Amino acid sequence: MNDKGEIVQKYRKIMPWVPIEGWYPGNCTYVSDGPKGMKVSLIICDDGNFPEIWRDCAMKGAELIVRCQGYMYPAKEQQILISKAMAWANNVYVAVANAAGFDGVYSYFGHSAIIGFDGRSLGETGEEEYGIQYAQLSKTLIRDARRTGQSQNHLFKLVHRGYTGMINSGESARGRRGLPLRFSTRTGSPIRKAHAKWSRR
Repeated sequence: MNDKGEIVQKYRKIMPWVPIEGWYPGNCTYVSDGPKGMKVSLIICDDGNFPEIWRDCAMKGAELIVRCQGYMYPAKEQQILISKAMAWANNVYVAVANAAGFDGVYSYFGHSAIIGFDGRSLGETGEEEYGIQYAQLSKTLIRDARRTGQSQNHLFKLVHRGYTGMINSGESARGRRGLPLRFSTRTGSPIRKAHAKWSRR
């Protein structure tokens, strides 16, 4: 929702949780203007275990990624870690809303959090039910960091690989744009071959 209370984004989970969630997956991420013009993406639960989904949101311009989830034990440490790591790797604010308590089947560990774009916690609840935290997020700060940051500016470096070397050689300040990573398109990769063989069974 934006700061007028209007719904500006509807999102279908890309990675339904196997084997429990028996529904069709979504096919894209979205970025919308959120409160005060901050660019916001939503991802749901298991989507947050795939770095590619976080990166897609960030590369589309998301400044805040909201992850609503219902994660239970024993995945507490991993879930706390992944959101901080993805905030830092993608130079993006992260807000995690996780379930807490017991629903008769699962015990949820809480730890909803607001994380800075440098991966540091700005606010985090514990395992209590109805925990509340808040933090101030700055559009100016994140936009300046993305525009002028150097060693931690992961999004810029991703599409300007080795730009300092090219500056030093007198070529340009643009670096290399293409990525030599083809895991998702290479039909000959060992993982894709194994998956293709499995799916034919």
